[in-house]
This record gives sequence, structure tokens and C-alpha cells, in this order.
Amino acid sequence: MGLISGVLTLPLAPVRGVVWVADQLARAADRELHDPSVIRARLVALNHEFEAGHLGKEAFEREEEQLLDLLYAS
Repeated sequence: MGLISGVLTLPLAPVRGVVWVADQLARAADRELHDPSVIRARLVALNHEFEAGHLGKEAFEREEEQLLDLLYAS
């Protein structure tokens, strides 16, 4: 980037910073969403909730199917 283009685009620096932060947050969320160990932990927690009676069978099966789809997709 040349001196003139650097000076002319200086007002956009805060916007670029916000875009960079948003990109980093999106990447972190995507990694956590598709991390197999996180999905397995969510499955264990789901099973505990079902066994404790805090979750109905239909809700359990629906959530379990979604988590297993995520696990097999990653």
C-alpha cells in the first residue's frame, strides 16, 4: 500500500478493525460448533438431561439427531 492510498483509506481503518474482529469471532464459533469433542460433550449432557427426566423423548430424539448429524458432518 502506497503512502497516498494509505492516507486516503485511513478513515476506513476502524471499519477494517471491526470486520477483522467479526471474522475472528465467526471462525471461533465455527470451530466450536464443528469440534467433535464439543459435540460429544453436548450428547453426554443431553443424555443426562433425558435420564434425569428434564427432557421428553421427542425433544431428546430431535436434539440427538441434530447433534449426530453435526458429528458425522465434521
